[in-house]
Amino acid sequence: MKEPLLTASLVVYHNAKEDIKKVIDSFLGYGSKSVLFIIDNSANDSLKVLCDNSRVVYVFNDKNIGFGAAHNIAFNKAYQLESEYHILLNPDVYFKPSIIKDLIHKAASDLSIGLLMPKVIYPNGNTQHLCKLIPSPKDLILRRFIPFKGMKKRLENRYELRFFSYDEEAEIPVLSGCFMMIRTSILKTVNGFDDRFFMYLEDVDLCRRVSGVSRLVYYPKVSIVHNYEKGSYKSKKLLSYHIQSAIKYFNKWGWFFDAERSKINHKTLLKLNYKK
Repeated sequence: MKEPLLTASLVVYHNAKEDIKKVIDSFLGYGSKSVLFIIDNSANDSLKVLCDNSRVVYVFNDKNIGFGAAHNIAFNKAYQLESEYHILLNPDVYFKPSIIKDLIHKAASDLSIGLLMPKVIYPNGNTQHLCKLIPSPKDLILRRFIPFKGMKKRLENRYELRFFSYDEEAEIPVLSGCFMMIRTSILKTVNGFDDRFFMYLEDVDLCRRVSGVSRLVYYPKVSIVHNYEKGSYKSKKLLSYHIQSAIKYFNKWGWFFDAERSKINHKTLLKLNYKK
């Protein structure tokens, strides 16, 4: 099989250089037919020193234009190169380069798959529950603010599909933007991220649009490490971004009446044998 051209995008904002180097090394270890676009939203270009490889394209924005808008810059460059697959990377992930070959092989074996996410683990090896249903206002608001641990646990068990074995391959309606491999043609079809989302929920919105034209698959035969910080739980500014994005998301897709959400979530829970 001819090796496909692979592109990837990494949006950075004053991240630690050692973290960015880990991501770059992970990706560049894959092979020669690959290009990494680093889009820098920082106030200075101090991270540029890490981009001395011919397969790394560095773009300095000189301001924070947002997560989705920055990735869209890279997407447009990927379309021009006509890459076959594109990977979205977070600045806080790292992985064995060999997993990329496995993901490409999986996608190539089933053309109905448009988006893949591997298993995501913490540095200590524990699984991160990043397979999710399409969120309702209850899922986002009650989980964040409800003081009752029992109710919160029940909500998380359903919404984050914690009842499901994260060692099983499955079609999932919402996968995490910390690491996604997407067919570049699909990315172009759905027109990338909706850049009205400055930060948070842009991956949920993207998943919904991708699911309209292809399948989203969780593929746990390979894994990545993610230093998941849950920043909006620690920072009032990030919490504000999260709330603003939630309002934009539900204004776009529907608050309490979203027939598509109900249908997809019901189908997913049945397929995964959810029991209350």
